[in-house]
Amino acid sequence: MTDLTRPLISELEQEAATTRRVIERVPADRLDFQPHPKAMTLGQLALHVARIPGSFARLGRLDGLDAATAKFQADSPADVEEVRTTLEASVTDALAFLAELDEEKATGLWRLYHGERDLMTLPRLALVRTLMLNHWYHHRGQLVTYLRILDVAVPSVYGPTADENPFAAAMAA
Repeated sequence: MTDLTRPLISELEQEAATTRRVIERVPADRLDFQPHPKAMTLGQLALHVARIPGSFARLGRLDGLDAATAKFQADSPADVEEVRTTLEASVTDALAFLAELDEEKATGLWRLYHGERDLMTLPRLALVRTLMLNHWYHHRGQLVTYLRILDVAVPSVYGPTADENPFAAAMAA
């Protein structure tokens, strides 16, 4: 762990707790819900959210990824418990990855390419920020929208929702 990764570890731990609260609300009987034919099902999206930190930890340990040979598919979980256990393993792996990064590796370049053509090259920490964390938050936001459409109580993410206000007790005092 370095001074460069310490804040990312803290952020990942905090956001993992928030993501757990969202995943806990996924209704087991609606995993096949799909708001649009081009959208993932609720189960596919929840499993994708659960996998993101660990997937990008595995990628971050490499020097790059050839998109020509990579296989991207949206799997459906057997049940919500699979999503929960996947999230825990994924977060554990991402935290280990960040803890093992030294400054040289953290600032070293990571590359996404398609055969011989470069698609992007960025410092490994930028991979963590954009493709791990920001990507995670984006899809978690989609998951929250699915919950709202299904009329499931939406947990607080960064502040009050129509269903939950983490500041209510303090404001009432």
